[in-house]
Amino acid sequence: MLLVEQTDRIATLTLNREDKRNALCEQMVEEFSAAMARFVAANVRCVVLRAKPGSKVWSAGHDIDELPAAGFDPLGWRDPLRKLIREIENFPGPVIAMVEGSVWGGACETVFACDLVIAASGAVFAATPAKHSVPYNITGLLTFLNAANLRLAKEMLFTADPIPAERLRDLGVINHVVATSELESHTYAMAQRIVGNAPLSIAVMKEQLRILAGAHTMSPEDFERIQGLRRVVYNSQDYAEGLQAFKEKRKPTFRGK
Repeated sequence: MLLVEQTDRIATLTLNREDKRNALCEQMVEEFSAAMARFVAANVRCVVLRAKPGSKVWSAGHDIDELPAAGFDPLGWRDPLRKLIREIENFPGPVIAMVEGSVWGGACETVFACDLVIAASGAVFAATPAKHSVPYNITGLLTFLNAANLRLAKEMLFTADPIPAERLRDLGVINHVVATSELESHTYAMAQRIVGNAPLSIAVMKEQLRILAGAHTMSPEDFERIQGLRRVVYNSQDYAEGLQAFKEKRKPTFRGK
């Protein structure tokens, strides 16, 4: 489900699940983890994460067929999406998301978790948990808050509307928007500049920034309250309806129950 390439100290992972619009699933994440482990062993200093050239959909997000039924946490610690985010964050070198096409749901978080984001003109990003009554978890919301300001994070999560890459660039959420014809050259030129710098310095700064970005004080009571609020959603009729409606390709009817 992934195409793996390596040239010198730069590696490329290409999403290769076109029949499912590159939806993120357990098998894909296992392949991703194995590739990242090989990259560490091979002293790869920068990874580019992309879809195939010309893709209309970069990724449709979390494979909804793998979400559990109502009553079970859909985004627990062992969920593939959570593992994917940790792999990106824990890799010692920068991970660059090279985005062409539309990015949906959990794929938005995946892109935002990358160290740098370069998008083609016309790319759009839509955070869609509210479309399916999926309760997002704390670390996932923190990824959004670290990438976007609070107002924008709320707009994306509450409306589920696609946001143009150009607007996200202007707000500092992504780094660059370039013409599609320049996407590869621009991305790999940046990767080359990165690998020309001191890898240990970059690895240490990446880890320092990861720790600082997560340095939000929270009492045990607040943590338990957040977890309790999430359980209200995944125990609900609306969560079951959201999953069923998606599978039946119809608009869900949410009743707030």
